Amino acid sequence: MAIAVSELLEEEAVAISCDALQVYEGLGTLTGVATPAEREKLEHRLVEFVSVTQPFSVGDYMSLAHAEIDGALGAGRRPIVVGGTGLYLRAALAELSLVKVPPGTEDSELWSEETRHPTLTVGLNMERHLLYEQIDARTEAIVVGGAAEEVRRAEEAGPSRTARKALGFDELLGGDIERMKRRSRNYARRQLTWMRKMPNVHRIDRTGRTDEDVAAEIVAALSASGEF
Repeated sequence: MAIAVSELLEEEAVAISCDALQVYEGLGTLTGVATPAEREKLEHRLVEFVSVTQPFSVGDYMSLAHAEIDGALGAGRRPIVVGGTGLYLRAALAELSLVKVPPGTEDSELWSEETRHPTLTVGLNMERHLLYEQIDARTEAIVVGGAAEEVRRAEEAGPSRTARKALGFDELLGGDIERMKRRSRNYARRQLTWMRKMPNVHRIDRTGRTDEDVAAEIVAALSASGEF
């Protein structure tokens, strides 16, 4: 979708990942990093640059994401923040204190409307049964693409605690593909819950629609806002 949007923009774009696990080298298939062919169409930043043996946190990520976004804007490029980790998305868009809050409470910064730059936030969804079918098919494609081999190499290298959190890591080590599918579906539900809490999200149901059609709606919303 980011590629489809970039092809409709008048200025050059760059994708900035806000995925907590795509940062790791050697886990690109498992975590769904953009393929080399996709990166030829649209440059992707903050992917595959941390050793699998090293820990990485949202605090580490936030300063890097801010630098990438500011650098892109300074160069006249359109940053498209893409991904899947809600906390990392907020960290990319805003200044978070990252203070630990007591259990049972919510850090109001996470659901604030405040962003460092004028931002159009888009949330994509589709009919639930189709979403789950797509997740299951994607899981199978990940396995066929060599994710199990990635995980075994990472295990031999001694992965950090945060790298081991990659969805499917332990399941592939144990050969439990069905559990990997269930965990992926559960994670998608949590992502949708996060999206519903975020303010000012332009929500799009993309059931039965092409990437190009949805991209045109996104670019139209960007133009109509008058802030960008």
